[in-house]
Amino acid sequence: MSTGAAAETYSTAMRQGLHGCGVCGLISRPAPGAEEGRCPRCDEELAFRKRASIQRTWAYLLSAAICYVPANLLPVLTTTTATGTDSDTILQGVVLLWSPTGWPLSLIVLVASIMIPSAKILALAYLLVTARRGSIKNNRQRVRLYRMVEFIGRWSMVDVFVDTFTAALIQLQPLMSVSPAPGLLFFAAVVVLTMLAVESFDPRLIWDAASSGEQVHA
Repeated sequence: MSTGAAAETYSTAMRQGLHGCGVCGLISRPAPGAEEGRCPRCDEELAFRKRASIQRTWAYLLSAAICYVPANLLPVLTTTTATGTDSDTILQGVVLLWSPTGWPLSLIVLVASIMIPSAKILALAYLLVTARRGSIKNNRQRVRLYRMVEFIGRWSMVDVFVDTFTAALIQLQPLMSVSPAPGLLFFAAVVVLTMLAVESFDPRLIWDAASSGEQVHA
């Protein structure tokens, strides 16, 4: 690795003809005459880069962004009581939960259901654009951003779990009942699609521009 005044140049394992197994982490070299193969330790199929990573990630991400709109506009929970039926969106649920004793749960739902999904979509879009353009700036920070998105993504299901448990526990018919509403399905779709987008994105693409010399400062 050499460091210059304007940028850093790296030599990736792919340029050295080496595979890194995504399952066991073993670094190996393909057999002579073969570009790809299987891991000699765990027999996992090897590839220098995930196939069509950027295209598949964009497809999942755009689908998640589309589902994010009805997930926040449509009600996620319908409550039926003796006085009538009331449906609440995620944001309305946050407001209803806010109280001297319920504010921690309200804050959790706000962060997990509104802030984290939107932050994941924006972060992945940024990673895709910079990887596609061949940017070499802030490579380490972008890898950390990807790892953070990968780590916190699992907590996006908190709102789905809260609504599901609420619907299962509060069934006092004919006095009161709670059931999931259409918005919950769209929100679950957002969570699943963003998780698939994270898994489809190959973070090794971040380093390819610095290794190939095709560098864009962005």
